[in-house]
Amino acid sequence: MGEIRSAWEKVKLARHPKRPTSADLIKALFPDFIELHGDRNYADDHAIIGGLGTINGIPMTIIAEEKGKSTDEKIHHNFGMPHPEGYRKAIRLMKQAEKFKRPILSIIDTPGAYPGIGAEERGQAQAIAYNLKTMMGLKTPIIVLVLSEGGSGGALAIGVGDAVMMFENAIYAILSPEGYASIIYKDATKADQAAELMKLTAEDLKRLGVIDTIITEHEGLHIDPDFGIQAFKKELSKALKKLSQLSDAKLLALRYQKYRKMGVFIEQGENHETEPTHDQNRL
Repeated sequence: MGEIRSAWEKVKLARHPKRPTSADLIKALFPDFIELHGDRNYADDHAIIGGLGTINGIPMTIIAEEKGKSTDEKIHHNFGMPHPEGYRKAIRLMKQAEKFKRPILSIIDTPGAYPGIGAEERGQAQAIAYNLKTMMGLKTPIIVLVLSEGGSGGALAIGVGDAVMMFENAIYAILSPEGYASIIYKDATKADQAAELMKLTAEDLKRLGVIDTIITEHEGLHIDPDFGIQAFKKELSKALKKLSQLSDAKLLALRYQKYRKMGVFIEQGENHETEPTHDQNRL
Protein backbone atom coordinates (compact mmCIF):
# COMPACT_ATOMS: atom_id res chain seq x y z
CA MET A 1 0.00 0.00 0.00
CA GLY A 2 1.08 3.59 -0.51
CA GLU A 3 1.68 6.26 2.10
CA ILE A 4 -1.01 7.00 4.67
CA ARG A 5 -3.23 9.87 3.53
CA SER A 6 -6.19 11.66 5.08
CA ALA A 7 -9.68 11.18 3.67
CA TRP A 8 -9.63 14.69 2.16
CA GLU A 9 -6.26 14.05 0.52
CA LYS A 10 -7.78 10.96 -1.08
CA VAL A 11 -10.76 12.97 -2.30
CA LYS A 12 -8.37 15.32 -4.06
CA LEU A 13 -6.39 12.43 -5.55
CA ALA A 14 -9.59 10.73 -6.74
CA ARG A 15 -10.38 13.93 -8.66
CA HIS A 16 -6.83 14.56 -9.91
CA PRO A 17 -6.91 15.75 -13.55
CA LYS A 18 -4.10 13.36 -14.51
CA ARG A 19 -5.77 10.31 -13.05
CA PRO A 20 -6.72 7.79 -15.77
CA THR A 21 -10.37 7.54 -16.75
CA SER A 22 -12.38 4.42 -17.55
CA ALA A 23 -11.51 4.79 -21.23
CA ASP A 24 -7.80 4.61 -20.36
CA LEU A 25 -8.35 1.49 -18.27
CA ILE A 26 -10.38 -0.21 -21.00
CA LYS A 27 -7.73 0.61 -23.62
CA ALA A 28 -5.01 -0.90 -21.44
CA LEU A 29 -6.90 -4.08 -20.49
CA PHE A 30 -9.04 -4.71 -23.57
CA PRO A 31 -7.18 -3.72 -26.77
CA ASP A 32 -9.88 -5.49 -28.81
CA PHE A 33 -12.74 -3.57 -27.15
CA ILE A 34 -15.81 -3.02 -29.33
CA GLU A 35 -18.22 -0.35 -28.10
CA LEU A 36 -21.97 -0.89 -28.32
CA HIS A 37 -24.41 2.00 -28.23
CA GLY A 38 -27.89 3.02 -27.17
CA ASP A 39 -30.66 1.94 -24.83
CA ARG A 40 -33.02 0.99 -27.71
CA ASN A 41 -35.53 3.42 -26.28
CA TYR A 42 -34.35 7.03 -26.20
CA ALA A 43 -30.67 7.79 -26.87
CA ASP A 44 -27.03 6.81 -26.46
CA ASP A 45 -25.70 8.28 -23.22
CA HIS A 46 -21.97 9.04 -23.56
CA ALA A 47 -21.53 9.16 -19.78
CA ILE A 48 -21.59 5.35 -19.87
CA ILE A 49 -19.40 3.33 -22.19
CA GLY A 50 -20.47 -0.25 -22.86
CA GLY A 51 -19.12 -2.99 -25.05
CA LEU A 52 -17.27 -6.26 -25.50
CA GLY A 53 -13.66 -7.27 -25.02
CA THR A 54 -11.44 -10.19 -24.05
CA ILE A 55 -8.88 -10.58 -21.31
CA ASN A 56 -6.67 -13.67 -21.09
CA GLY A 57 -8.87 -15.15 -23.81
CA ILE A 58 -12.06 -14.65 -21.77
CA PRO A 59 -14.86 -12.66 -23.46
CA MET A 60 -16.37 -10.03 -21.16
CA THR A 61 -18.98 -7.30 -21.20
CA ILE A 62 -17.58 -4.00 -19.94
CA ILE A 63 -19.75 -1.22 -18.52
CA ALA A 64 -17.98 1.99 -17.48
CA GLU A 65 -18.77 5.52 -16.38
CA GLU A 66 -16.56 7.93 -18.30
CA LYS A 67 -15.77 11.52 -17.28
CA GLY A 68 -13.43 12.53 -20.09
CA LYS A 69 -10.22 14.55 -19.75
CA SER A 70 -10.24 17.64 -21.95
CA THR A 71 -12.99 20.23 -21.68
CA ASP A 72 -14.60 18.98 -24.89
CA GLU A 73 -14.46 15.38 -23.69
CA LYS A 74 -15.96 16.28 -20.32
CA ILE A 75 -18.87 18.05 -22.00
CA HIS A 76 -19.34 15.13 -24.41
CA HIS A 77 -19.45 12.65 -21.51
CA ASN A 78 -21.51 14.99 -19.29
CA PHE A 79 -18.70 14.92 -16.69
CA GLY A 80 -19.45 11.25 -16.04
CA MET A 81 -23.00 11.88 -14.81
CA PRO A 82 -25.33 9.40 -16.53
CA HIS A 83 -28.89 10.03 -17.65
CA PRO A 84 -31.50 7.27 -17.28
CA GLU A 85 -30.81 6.13 -20.84
CA GLY A 86 -27.24 5.44 -19.75
CA TYR A 87 -28.38 3.10 -17.02
CA ARG A 88 -30.85 1.48 -19.41
CA LYS A 89 -28.04 0.95 -21.92
CA ALA A 90 -25.96 -0.60 -19.16
CA ILE A 91 -28.64 -3.06 -18.09
CA ARG A 92 -29.41 -3.94 -21.73
CA LEU A 93 -25.79 -4.97 -22.22
CA MET A 94 -25.71 -6.79 -18.89
CA LYS A 95 -28.74 -8.87 -19.90
CA GLN A 96 -26.98 -9.63 -23.16
CA ALA A 97 -23.95 -10.77 -21.16
CA GLU A 98 -26.17 -13.07 -19.11
CA LYS A 99 -27.67 -14.58 -22.27
CA PHE A 100 -24.26 -15.39 -23.75
CA LYS A 101 -22.65 -16.36 -20.42
CA ARG A 102 -20.12 -13.52 -20.42
CA PRO A 103 -18.84 -12.16 -17.09
CA ILE A 104 -19.36 -8.44 -16.53
CA LEU A 105 -16.84 -5.81 -15.51
CA SER A 106 -18.46 -2.65 -14.18
CA ILE A 107 -16.23 0.41 -13.70
CA ILE A 108 -17.51 3.16 -11.42
CA ASP A 109 -16.29 6.74 -11.83
CA THR A 110 -18.97 9.37 -11.31
CA PRO A 111 -19.84 12.21 -8.93
CA GLY A 112 -23.44 11.00 -9.22
CA ALA A 113 -26.35 10.53 -11.60
CA TYR A 114 -27.31 13.63 -13.59
CA PRO A 115 -29.99 15.57 -11.63
CA GLY A 116 -31.42 17.59 -14.55
CA ILE A 117 -35.12 18.06 -15.24
CA GLY A 118 -35.00 15.98 -18.43
CA ALA A 119 -33.33 13.10 -16.61
CA GLU A 120 -35.98 13.19 -13.90
CA GLU A 121 -38.77 13.34 -16.48
CA ARG A 122 -37.37 10.25 -18.20
CA GLY A 123 -37.28 8.27 -14.96
CA GLN A 124 -33.86 8.64 -13.39
CA ALA A 125 -34.84 7.12 -10.04
CA GLN A 126 -36.76 4.30 -11.70
CA ALA A 127 -33.81 3.44 -13.95
CA ILE A 128 -31.44 3.26 -10.98
CA ALA A 129 -33.85 1.14 -8.94
CA TYR A 130 -34.47 -1.23 -11.85
CA ASN A 131 -30.73 -1.72 -12.31
CA LEU A 132 -30.27 -2.58 -8.64
CA LYS A 133 -33.07 -5.12 -8.75
CA THR A 134 -31.97 -6.66 -12.05
CA MET A 135 -28.27 -6.92 -11.23
CA MET A 136 -29.05 -8.86 -8.07
CA GLY A 137 -30.52 -11.63 -10.19
CA LEU A 138 -28.19 -11.75 -13.20
CA LYS A 139 -26.90 -15.28 -13.71
CA THR A 140 -23.37 -14.33 -14.66
CA PRO A 141 -20.38 -13.12 -12.59
CA ILE A 142 -20.23 -9.36 -11.97
CA ILE A 143 -16.96 -7.71 -10.98
CA VAL A 144 -17.12 -4.07 -9.88
CA LEU A 145 -14.23 -1.61 -9.73
CA VAL A 146 -14.39 1.83 -8.11
CA LEU A 147 -11.79 3.57 -10.25
CA SER A 148 -11.77 7.09 -8.79
CA GLU A 149 -15.03 8.62 -7.59
CA GLY A 150 -18.18 6.73 -6.70
CA GLY A 151 -21.06 9.03 -5.85
CA SER A 152 -24.50 8.02 -4.55
CA GLY A 153 -27.03 6.04 -6.59
CA GLY A 154 -25.27 7.15 -9.74
CA ALA A 155 -22.45 4.79 -8.80
CA LEU A 156 -24.49 2.08 -7.13
CA ALA A 157 -26.71 1.70 -10.22
CA ILE A 158 -23.88 -0.25 -11.86
CA GLY A 159 -22.24 -1.28 -8.58
CA VAL A 160 -23.94 -4.53 -7.54
CA GLY A 161 -21.37 -7.29 -7.90
CA ASP A 162 -19.93 -10.56 -6.69
CA ALA A 163 -16.46 -9.07 -6.23
CA VAL A 164 -16.20 -5.34 -5.50
CA MET A 165 -12.76 -3.75 -5.81
CA MET A 166 -11.52 -0.24 -5.21
CA PHE A 167 -8.29 1.61 -5.89
CA GLU A 168 -6.62 2.75 -2.68
CA ASN A 169 -7.01 6.47 -3.46
CA ALA A 170 -10.58 6.21 -4.76
CA ILE A 171 -13.65 7.32 -2.81
CA TYR A 172 -17.14 5.81 -2.58
CA ALA A 173 -19.93 7.54 -0.68
CA ILE A 174 -23.59 8.54 -0.48
CA LEU A 175 -22.78 12.02 -1.82
CA SER A 176 -19.86 14.40 -2.22
CA PRO A 177 -18.07 15.78 0.86
CA GLU A 178 -19.20 19.25 -0.27
CA GLY A 179 -22.81 18.12 -0.30
CA TYR A 180 -22.43 16.43 3.07
CA ALA A 181 -20.87 19.56 4.57
CA SER A 182 -23.67 21.70 3.15
CA ILE A 183 -26.22 19.55 4.97
CA ILE A 184 -24.40 18.95 8.28
CA TYR A 185 -22.49 22.21 8.68
CA LYS A 186 -24.50 24.47 6.33
CA ASP A 187 -21.11 25.28 4.83
CA ALA A 188 -19.64 23.51 1.78
CA THR A 189 -16.18 24.87 2.56
CA LYS A 190 -15.98 22.41 5.45
CA ALA A 191 -15.82 19.51 2.99
CA ASP A 192 -12.44 18.45 4.38
CA GLN A 193 -14.01 17.94 7.82
CA ALA A 194 -16.96 16.12 6.29
CA ALA A 195 -14.68 13.74 4.39
CA GLU A 196 -13.15 12.53 7.66
CA LEU A 197 -16.61 11.56 8.96
CA MET A 198 -18.04 9.92 5.87
CA LYS A 199 -16.09 6.63 5.85
CA LEU A 200 -15.50 7.03 2.11
CA THR A 201 -11.99 5.64 1.77
CA ALA A 202 -11.10 2.16 0.56
CA GLU A 203 -9.80 1.20 4.01
CA ASP A 204 -13.04 2.29 5.70
CA LEU A 205 -15.22 0.48 3.19
CA LYS A 206 -13.15 -2.70 3.33
CA ARG A 207 -13.51 -2.77 7.11
CA LEU A 208 -17.27 -2.23 6.83
CA GLY A 209 -17.64 -5.01 4.27
CA VAL A 210 -18.83 -2.76 1.43
CA ILE A 211 -15.87 -3.69 -0.80
CA ASP A 212 -13.79 -6.85 -0.98
CA THR A 213 -10.40 -5.83 -2.36
CA ILE A 214 -8.19 -2.74 -2.28
CA ILE A 215 -6.03 -2.26 -5.38
CA THR A 216 -2.59 -0.83 -4.63
CA GLU A 217 -1.60 2.30 -6.56
CA HIS A 218 2.05 2.59 -5.45
CA GLU A 219 2.80 6.31 -6.07
CA GLY A 220 -0.72 7.00 -7.33
CA LEU A 221 -2.59 6.44 -10.59
CA HIS A 222 -1.89 10.04 -11.58
CA ILE A 223 1.86 9.34 -11.43
CA ASP A 224 2.22 5.67 -12.37
CA PRO A 225 -1.04 4.39 -13.90
CA ASP A 226 0.56 1.23 -15.32
CA PHE A 227 1.40 -0.11 -11.86
CA GLY A 228 -2.18 0.21 -10.64
CA ILE A 229 -3.70 -1.12 -13.87
CA GLN A 230 -1.50 -4.23 -13.76
CA ALA A 231 -2.34 -4.73 -10.08
CA PHE A 232 -6.03 -4.60 -10.96
CA LYS A 233 -5.54 -7.02 -13.88
CA LYS A 234 -4.11 -9.60 -11.47
CA GLU A 235 -7.06 -9.24 -9.10
CA LEU A 236 -9.52 -9.33 -11.99
CA SER A 237 -8.01 -12.58 -13.28
CA LYS A 238 -8.19 -14.14 -9.81
CA ALA A 239 -11.83 -13.13 -9.40
CA LEU A 240 -12.79 -14.44 -12.84
CA LYS A 241 -11.18 -17.80 -12.11
CA LYS A 242 -12.94 -18.11 -8.75
CA LEU A 243 -16.38 -16.96 -9.88
CA SER A 244 -16.38 -19.02 -13.07
CA GLN A 245 -16.29 -22.20 -10.98
CA LEU A 246 -19.63 -21.42 -9.28
CA SER A 247 -23.00 -22.68 -10.44
CA ASP A 248 -25.67 -20.06 -11.17
CA ALA A 249 -27.53 -21.00 -7.98
CA LYS A 250 -24.41 -20.71 -5.83
CA LEU A 251 -23.42 -17.42 -7.49
CA LEU A 252 -26.80 -15.84 -6.77
CA ALA A 253 -26.91 -17.20 -3.21
CA LEU A 254 -23.50 -15.74 -2.38
CA ARG A 255 -24.41 -12.42 -3.98
CA TYR A 256 -27.59 -12.22 -1.89
CA GLN A 257 -25.71 -13.07 1.30
CA LYS A 258 -23.03 -10.50 0.50
CA TYR A 259 -25.49 -7.60 0.34
CA ARG A 260 -27.72 -8.94 3.10
CA LYS A 261 -24.80 -8.73 5.52
CA MET A 262 -24.07 -5.05 4.92
CA GLY A 263 -25.04 -2.64 7.66
CA VAL A 264 -25.42 -5.26 10.41
CA PHE A 265 -23.90 -4.13 13.72
CA ILE A 266 -23.47 -5.53 17.19
CA GLU A 267 -22.98 -3.57 20.41
CA GLN A 268 -19.85 -4.23 22.43
CA GLY A 269 -18.54 -3.15 25.80
CA GLU A 270 -19.84 -0.77 28.43
CA ASN A 271 -19.79 2.18 26.05
CA HIS A 272 -21.98 0.26 23.57
CA GLU A 273 -19.56 0.87 20.74
CA THR A 274 -20.72 -0.60 17.46
CA GLU A 275 -18.69 -2.81 15.20
CA PRO A 276 -19.63 -4.32 11.84
CA THR A 277 -20.33 -8.04 11.83
CA HIS A 278 -20.67 -10.61 9.10
CA ASP A 279 -22.27 -13.26 11.27
CA GLN A 280 -25.04 -14.85 9.24
CA ASN A 281 -26.87 -15.86 12.42
CA ARG A 282 -27.57 -12.20 13.13
CA LEU A 283 -29.18 -11.41 9.77
